[in-house]
Amino acid sequence: MEKYPHYLERLQSATRKFWDKPALNTIGGDTFTYSQMARSIARFHIFFEEAGMKKGEHMALWAQNGARWGFAYLAVNTYEAVIVPLLADFRPENVSNLVNHSDSILLFTDGDKWQKMDVSLMPKLRAVIDVNTLDLLYSVDEKTEKAFKSIDELFERKYPKGFGPDDVVFPTDNWDNLSTINYTSGSTGDPKGVMLTYRNFSSIVDFSQRYVPAGDKMVSMLPMAHMYGLVIEFLYPLCNGTSIYWLGKAPTPATLMKAFADVKPYLLITVPLVMEKIYKSKIKPTIDKPVVKFALKIPGLNRIIYNKIRNGLVQAFGGNVEEFIMGGAALNPEVERLFKRIRFPYLVGYGMTEACPLLAYEHWTKYVPGSCGKPVDVAEIRIDSEDPHNVVGEIQARGDNITIGYYNNPEATANAFTEDGWLKTGDLGIMDAEGNIFIRGRSKNMILGPSGQNIYPEEIEAVVNNQAFVMESVVVDRSGRLVALVFLDEQAVAKALLDTEAKEAIPEKIRLASNRQLPVYSQIAKVEIQTVPFEKTPKMSIRRFLYK
Repeated sequence: MEKYPHYLERLQSATRKFWDKPALNTIGGDTFTYSQMARSIARFHIFFEEAGMKKGEHMALWAQNGARWGFAYLAVNTYEAVIVPLLADFRPENVSNLVNHSDSILLFTDGDKWQKMDVSLMPKLRAVIDVNTLDLLYSVDEKTEKAFKSIDELFERKYPKGFGPDDVVFPTDNWDNLSTINYTSGSTGDPKGVMLTYRNFSSIVDFSQRYVPAGDKMVSMLPMAHMYGLVIEFLYPLCNGTSIYWLGKAPTPATLMKAFADVKPYLLITVPLVMEKIYKSKIKPTIDKPVVKFALKIPGLNRIIYNKIRNGLVQAFGGNVEEFIMGGAALNPEVERLFKRIRFPYLVGYGMTEACPLLAYEHWTKYVPGSCGKPVDVAEIRIDSEDPHNVVGEIQARGDNITIGYYNNPEATANAFTEDGWLKTGDLGIMDAEGNIFIRGRSKNMILGPSGQNIYPEEIEAVVNNQAFVMESVVVDRSGRLVALVFLDEQAVAKALLDTEAKEAIPEKIRLASNRQLPVYSQIAKVEIQTVPFEKTPKMSIRRFLYK
């Protein structure tokens, strides 16, 4: 007997219960109910079976976020074929490489993307389906074409009395079977496809159902081929009977705010950068006004002002958000102090693809600032250090949510685990007596100071990012000297109406102001201005390895 229900059992129950409720929606576009979603899944199953595609074979999905992406994912996943979701912004040549590396026999994509691909690089591919139009874009044999053409007829034959809730039956005797291969990078070098089982997903869906708020509507903004978007903005809400809404186009501040106002989501998953921008552009200018600064010193009056700021923030996201979950990076301490003061319902969590994706979380009412929550109860976390409460060590994990390794990459798999079977996260941190985890940085980012001190660039960047005109920064080590690469908030600079001399003085002002707050061993020697934004990963973390 398993400790918790299989997530496909939960999805089956939700589909039957919320039969006529909208499930997958593209804002300003298609809306599909739970029954339409189930019917689409059943039609795909008929096609897979008729075309001779077997359970356990691999199928790739490379397309933009949206309702039809959801159909394709669930169709493969509930057929017990292995789904390989690839990020929409991977390059065509990298996708060809990953389709091949993953041994995928089928590809879901769109016509435009397919035109840019070279089929000769994917010899195992048997068919390509347009995720939007459901056209067969490519096929290697008549059997597949015939199966595709006869879906309607076969569906009618299988369900002569119509397709109803009782016809929705998803498999649940597959706990330790491979469910998903998720590639963490599109590079053609040494691809790392994280292998995740049905147990991995079931454990995190179960944890989320017990601890993360549940609600009626959700706006999904993260890439669906990224594990955070896939599990927390798609699978776990669907298992609750939530209606999920996608933007259907690249998000801009205006389209996002309109989506929040229209949908009124109950939960928001975001990255600290977004909330820090809102703080810098909307909140900080208000609380820095002398009259407001004075009022905030008066007990009673300060609470009225803080409540007004909090309510304004919650209303900007539709007014119904019960919790703002941030991840991918630490939240700036200055922003965090204000959020705590105004009782803003936020928390910073911790996860990685290899943990499907959650490692730590804490409800906002118990969340400790500066931490990233406590270990999820489906996993154990330890700090590889002689004194885990005080001395930084690598964060290591094991549990029901942890990957079984990397596909076709035994060397990477061996390197990812300790001899006694714990996943090496590559993150460094400490854990307090209550179990709250405090991340100090990535082990590969740590800089060894001239006197042997461990310098964590992320901690310096938090100080630099607080300075006037700074949008974001990366601190690098150049022959023992710390250099801060800084991308400026050009709108703020323009608004300040500075003369040429004042503009030229910005880097040195940032350096001096930062150094006043930094210990002697981590002082910045130079600030260099970046003229373009830093390159980011899909979860909006800066690709640090590109900067030297």
